[in-house]
Amino acid sequence: MTYNEVLTAARGQMGPCKACPVCDGRACRNTVPGPGAKGVGDVAIRNYSAWQNVRVNMDTICESGEPDTTLEMFGHSYRIPVFAGPVGAMQLHYGTKYTDLEYNDILVPACHDAGILAFTGDGTNPAVMVGACKAVKANAGFGIPTVKPWDAGTIAEKMALVRATGAFAVAMDIDAAGLPFLKNLNPPAGSKTVEELRGIIADAKVPFIIKGIMTARGAQKAVEAGASAIVISNHGGPATAEVLPEIAEAVNGRCKILVDGGIRTGVDVFKALALGADAVLIARPFVNAIYGAGAEGVQVYVDKLAGELADTMSMCGAHSLAEITRNMVRV
Repeated sequence: MTYNEVLTAARGQMGPCKACPVCDGRACRNTVPGPGAKGVGDVAIRNYSAWQNVRVNMDTICESGEPDTTLEMFGHSYRIPVFAGPVGAMQLHYGTKYTDLEYNDILVPACHDAGILAFTGDGTNPAVMVGACKAVKANAGFGIPTVKPWDAGTIAEKMALVRATGAFAVAMDIDAAGLPFLKNLNPPAGSKTVEELRGIIADAKVPFIIKGIMTARGAQKAVEAGASAIVISNHGGPATAEVLPEIAEAVNGRCKILVDGGIRTGVDVFKALALGADAVLIARPFVNAIYGAGAEGVQVYVDKLAGELADTMSMCGAHSLAEITRNMVRV
């Protein structure tokens, strides 16, 4: 199958999502799926557009050779510097074909088989985290459970589940503290101080990733708390591509940097690395892939990303991810 065939198969099966040929946030503006398309309705659009405003600089006066797209991170090797992002509330956002548990049961092993890794989501329903952790454990810890910023007791319970999976990293989507639909719920979610995060990270005993960073100061606080990595990710404000360079400068190698929001192709992945990221997260296209063709759809999409990234590296004279530099793109 091609990815276009996967998208065609997904259409009509995804509730509000239309599995658009170009996933740019326009057709779902001011609707679910995704809080990123709510409010004034242009966040998803601007995230996508910002990557299109970054252009690659071709330079083929260099040694010939097959580019190496391999990423080394957290003691493991991945085929490409891409992770499947955490997705929750599947039936609210994408229709009734899969529950959160069923989606993760497909996504986690499919990503592992394709040579990458999946982040899993969290929710107010305890079964979501239980099911996600079950999927990660069944794949020898090759997945990254993502915990929301609940109250201390709930976080402790969920972190115990995470440790039992053997996962070699864990994440928290700290920006969920500001999402209106998580306010006044049980369990409650809320902001965390540097000291609170430091305690949570110490309790995790594995590399800890803080998702939802959008400022240089936020990145510095994540580093102070002991984060091994951050994810530049938004539910409002500037596009992630716009803030990536200044955050990368502020971090200055003290932790790994991942970025999400509107990244759709291997060319976009290249741009993100050139602007300072170590890897990227991509979410909705993996949903399209699974709704269209299950595990095969995941493999098709990863193959597509890998081919596009390798082609872009060849056109810009980069033989490895480490050779991708800022002067290879123009904003």
